[in-house]
Amino acid sequence: MAETVSTQITDAVTQANVKVLGDAPAMAMSNLYQTMSQSLSLAAQNAVTSQQQSNIVHQAATTQGVSLLYSVDTAATAAATSKSLEADTAGLLANILAVVTALKDSNTTS
Repeated sequence: MAETVSTQITDAVTQANVKVLGDAPAMAMSNLYQTMSQSLSLAAQNAVTSQQQSNIVHQAATTQGVSLLYSVDTAATAAATSKSLEADTAGLLANILAVVTALKDSNTTS
C-alpha cells in the first residue's frame, strides 16, 4: 500500500532545500573573504617581523662600527685627520690609511 506524504511536508522540505541553495553563494564569498583577510594579516605580520629583524641587524652593525672607532688610538686618529686635511694627493692619503691600519692591527694583537 502506497503512503502519501502531506503536501505541506514536501513544501517545507523544498523550501529548506531552496534556502540552502540560495545561501551557498553568500557562504562561499564569506569563506573567501575570511581567507583573504587572514592571508593579508599574516603578510603584514611577516613584514613587521622582517623589519624588526632588520633593525636588530642594523643596531649590531652600528655597535660594531662604534666599537671599531673607539678601538683606534686617539693620537693616531688626530694625526691622520690633520694630515688628511692638509693633503691633496691620493698617495699621502693611502699612506695615512696604511698607518691607521697598522696601528689598529697592533692594538688588536696586543
